[in-house]
Amino acid sequence: MKIEVYSPTIRRKEMDAVLTAMVEDKIGPGEQARLLIQIAKEHLHFDYCLALRSPAIALYLALKALNLEDGQGVLISALSPRYYARVIEDLRLKPIYCDVLSSSPLIGRETIEAAIAKETPQEGGVNPRCIVVHHTLGFVPDTAAIAELGLPVIDDRSQSYGFVAGGDTGEEKEGTAPARPESRGAENLAGISGVFTILGLEERDMLTAGGGALLYAANRRDGSVLRSFGELPPEYNLPDINAALGVIQFREAAKNLVKRREIARVYAQSALRTRHKRFIQEMGEYNNYAFPLILETGLKDVKAYARKKDIIVESAFDDTLAALPGDASRDGSGENPSGGASLEAGLCPEAYSLSLRTVLFPLYPRLSSQEVERISKLILTLP
Repeated sequence: MKIEVYSPTIRRKEMDAVLTAMVEDKIGPGEQARLLIQIAKEHLHFDYCLALRSPAIALYLALKALNLEDGQGVLISALSPRYYARVIEDLRLKPIYCDVLSSSPLIGRETIEAAIAKETPQEGGVNPRCIVVHHTLGFVPDTAAIAELGLPVIDDRSQSYGFVAGGDTGEEKEGTAPARPESRGAENLAGISGVFTILGLEERDMLTAGGGALLYAANRRDGSVLRSFGELPPEYNLPDINAALGVIQFREAAKNLVKRREIARVYAQSALRTRHKRFIQEMGEYNNYAFPLILETGLKDVKAYARKKDIIVESAFDDTLAALPGDASRDGSGENPSGGASLEAGLCPEAYSLSLRTVLFPLYPRLSSQEVERISKLILTLP
């Protein structure tokens, strides 16, 4: 039986919650969405939150809340999701692509400054007005250094929920939630006007509601801005059928994080005996959203080898902006078939290089011990 690279952690509790919402004929936005916000607040400690139908809507509203003018620039990582460029351009803003740090999936202050330096107004450049920080593959950037730039920040933690700041988990009990796992970024960004956080709830996000997102502000000043969107049409708001699933995901998150940690330890032991490289979370304990390896051999060869073992692996960054040049060349039109601005390969060389040679292995709580052993052996014997 094949082992898929991704699988949402949906167990009996999640199924029962969704079925209850269906039986009670409460599938549109309502009480479950309010309950989801209440439970999320216990974990995320925000001032105000919107439960929305998609991360794209969340990004759209966060950018609208900053009152940017037509043509102004939005700094984003080249390894951001593709929808970023579409949303930014739909608002008549311009995406400004930042390369990632060397051998890292994250932007940093130096790569942001380099992207800003390239934007010379006299030569057609634009004025950068905000930064959207994506926590790619669950790794967390140095938000303190980014905050020092003084620009409004939209922090996308869809893949980093469960990250423990500082890495000090000695006092945690197995099966309990880390104390304020999202607090580091909020504290570092609290002094900047215009700080909003997106927590996506899509199929491949760390927590899933089958779709949707939370958009929240940590302090009262920015929370008051989001309150102006409080009377959105119901078509913007998260339906209860999704919110019911999200409620259980929050409640079960601590147990799932423990399981992810256990699986990752097994994989790491195998990876140490190969020539392939790993990303390292320097500022705290990685939440094990995924298990990526930076390959020293061809990605195609590794995919074929894994397929023979009935294990699915995939490129880590196929759905990012850095992958767009490859799409355009395969399409033959020279255009971006998914919409949004095209990203030239030479513009962000580190991101483009990682997009060609980073592979993801299955890592999710539903894996059995036998499956974990199979994947571990695969990693150990990679070509």
